[in-house]
Amino acid sequence: MPVIAIDGPAGAGKSTIAKRLARTLGWAYLDSGAMYRALTVVAMDRGIGLTDAAALSVLARELDLELDAAGKVRVAGENITGRIRTPEVTEAVSAVATVPEVRAVMVSHQRRFRDRQGRIVAEGRDIGTVVFPDADLKIYLDADSSERAQRRLTQWGEAASSVDVEAVQADIEERDRRDSTREVAPLKPAEDAWRLDTSKMTLAEVLEAVQERVRSAIRP
Repeated sequence: MPVIAIDGPAGAGKSTIAKRLARTLGWAYLDSGAMYRALTVVAMDRGIGLTDAAALSVLARELDLELDAAGKVRVAGENITGRIRTPEVTEAVSAVATVPEVRAVMVSHQRRFRDRQGRIVAEGRDIGTVVFPDADLKIYLDADSSERAQRRLTQWGEAASSVDVEAVQADIEERDRRDSTREVAPLKPAEDAWRLDTSKMTLAEVLEAVQERVRSAIRP
C-alpha cells in the first residue's frame, strides 16, 4: 500500500502541501498531528494535567478517535476539527506528544488508517522515521523559525490579533527543541528523505516542487 510521508517542524507547510497533494493524487490524507491535538482537546476538557503521563496514556487508549480520508477529526462521533487548531491547543500539544505510551497508541491508529485507506499521504514529525519507515517517498519540509511564526499567525487569523510574532517565534523554537530532543521518535529527517527548505518559496512553488518529486519517485 503506497505511502508518501511528509515530515517537518511546525509551520513548514506540511499540512497544506499534504492535503493538496492527496487531493491531486486521489489518495487519503493522514494528519498525524491532528490525533495528538484531539487528545489534547479532550484532556483539557476533562481537566487532565498535560504532564500527567499515566492519565494521558489511559485516555489515549480509551479515546474513540476517528479520522476520515479528508482529514476531519471526530471523538465519540463529535466533529472537533475546528477546535484542534486554536492557539491554546497548539501551545499544549507538544507536551502531550512527548509521552511514550501516547505515541505508541497513536502510531497504532496511524497504521490502521493506512490499512483501511490503502494509498495515503501522511504528514507529521515521525512519519518517515517511525510510523512508516518503508514509505515509498519521504519528504522533509523545513523553514526558518521567523517565517514559520508569520505563517502561524496567518493561520490563526483574527485569533492572532493580540499575539506578538516574537513570542510565537520563541514558542516555535522551544517546540522544535522539545520535539527534536525527546527520547521517543524525535523530530528529524529520515536518512533517505528528500529535503526542501520552503523559507523563500510561495505555496505554489512548494507544491510544484513536491509534485515534481512525486512524479519522479512514484510510479503511476
